[in-house]
Amino acid sequence: MVIDSNFYMNLAIDEAWKYQGLTYPNPAVGCTVVGSNGEILAVEAHKRAGEPHAEVEALKSAYFKITSDEKILNFASSLDIHTFLLKNHNNCFTNVSLYTTLEPCSHIGKTPSCASLISSLAIKKIFVGSNDSNKEASGGNEIIKKSGALLETKILEEECISLIVPFNMWRKKRFVFFKWAQRLNGTMNGGIISSQESRKHVHAMRDVCDLLVIGGNTVRIDRPTLDAREVNGKAPDILIISKTKEFDKTIPLFNIKNRKIIIDNNFSALNKYKNIIIEGSSTMFELTLSIVDYHLCFITPSIEGNSGIININNKFKILNTSKKAKDIMMWMKKV
Repeated sequence: MVIDSNFYMNLAIDEAWKYQGLTYPNPAVGCTVVGSNGEILAVEAHKRAGEPHAEVEALKSAYFKITSDEKILNFASSLDIHTFLLKNHNNCFTNVSLYTTLEPCSHIGKTPSCASLISSLAIKKIFVGSNDSNKEASGGNEIIKKSGALLETKILEEECISLIVPFNMWRKKRFVFFKWAQRLNGTMNGGIISSQESRKHVHAMRDVCDLLVIGGNTVRIDRPTLDAREVNGKAPDILIISKTKEFDKTIPLFNIKNRKIIIDNNFSALNKYKNIIIEGSSTMFELTLSIVDYHLCFITPSIEGNSGIININNKFKILNTSKKAKDIMMWMKKV
């Protein structure tokens, strides 16, 4: 049987993109586990810092599919899943292949080493997309090689590297992405645009970001809160870009505890933060093109409104598209 490594790696890549922006300060990673006959046993991703890595989530799901042993479903922590698999695998993974977008971690931190777990389970074929540039976690490939497993690297490497660009950037300086929502006809006015699920997703992103940037006119007109209430999360600090510092302080965003609000006519405050979201209109889009690393657009299938259209005059590369309820979630970067 001919195995299409790119196909299985693409499944892992697409799954990881669903959680891009939610895993800070960890990278977005996806993993696919495949049976000897090509059957897809699991496709999982790392969902949030402190939760199991993608490989652990995928091995947990694959174990249940192979064995039907419901006991593993009782475990949520990485340590518990590791411990259970090591005690109960009975070589059920011997004939499976594992595809991961990032080199399995070698270090023991908040979670055990994924590379050591994979080696101990006697998985014979491991396919890796990109190497880990983080010296603390790198070295997993060497652990796998020493176990005698077949290791193939650089599978869809460019696509896998695109996944970890945010991680690499906030480790060194900062990562900035611009988020907006629009309808099929490009309009952005006239009330709520995206679905409840999409809005909840954005709130989850706000929960892990350091700073949210917004334009002064948007604050005055929309009178937003700009918190993470949909996920019971924290409210990020706010930078309001405005020529004047006078605002109605009854606007909800000014009344959130433990929040710092900066009002300025420039973006110098970004230098003090690592993970930054910019939300705004066409004006803010144009104003921030030179400082934004990735763009994120939610496109909802409706046609109404009459203004706010973003004119994309620069060339953009679409990195990933996925469904979020009725909306399309699209990540892209300027090239």
